[in-house]
Amino acid sequence: MASALRYSDKVVIVTGGSKGIGKGIVRVFVENGAKVVFCARGVEAGQALEAELNGVGPGSSLFVSCDISKEEDIKRLILVTAERFGRIDCLVNNAGWHPPHKSIDETTADEFRDLLNLNLISYFLATKYALPYLRQCQGNVINVSSLVATIGQKHAVPYVATKGAIIAMTKAMAVDESQFKVRVNCISPGNVMTPLWEELASQSGNAAATIKAGEEAQLIGRMGTEAECGLAALFLASDASFCTGVDLLLSGGAELNYGHKSQIS
Repeated sequence: MASALRYSDKVVIVTGGSKGIGKGIVRVFVENGAKVVFCARGVEAGQALEAELNGVGPGSSLFVSCDISKEEDIKRLILVTAERFGRIDCLVNNAGWHPPHKSIDETTADEFRDLLNLNLISYFLATKYALPYLRQCQGNVINVSSLVATIGQKHAVPYVATKGAIIAMTKAMAVDESQFKVRVNCISPGNVMTPLWEELASQSGNAAATIKAGEEAQLIGRMGTEAECGLAALFLASDASFCTGVDLLLSGGAELNYGHKSQIS
């Protein structure tokens, strides 16, 4: 059984790991034998997931309460992991937020700055503090971006900007860290059914229609799953040894073919 595990005894940090895509990533790494430290602000959900996964194995999980918009919390997350396990093999920067959709005219500079801090600067800081350990293990970093960084999205300028910056930062980090044999890659999910997606759909006025449109946006005709995001991250961490600076589109083909897009009346 042990030989079938793809990340056995490796130490992985996942930010924003208590729900959604992060939860899928944590679960897949634990299922493949990793020791996963994951953080979130929601203590109850984090502790429940920790207990569930540790009851199943074969890997293990440790929940750390953390607000990734605060540098001191990020430092503590890295330190707790290093002190507990003595190494870090993989960092998955996933924590972030998609604000409710609104136009440029309704968006303030402070809202934009806050989102940059939450979605982008947190990735930079977590990587910065994890790198001394990743370099020792010749580990890797996986940054979770979004398909909309490549194709754009209506009424989401700040969010799209943060996600585009993550892809660019991934490439720059890959260049700098290649001398230490640390790989830095990126996943750009399209429509994945998560609690956040459901929440945004509920604010649209017709949640069922919004979800149906979300499903039909993919050539495959459905949304992605949290588990599929986890498997993509596991691939980049364990199998993609010749990949660095890559942006993996996990989109079901949503970016392909023409569709009804004109907003001109």
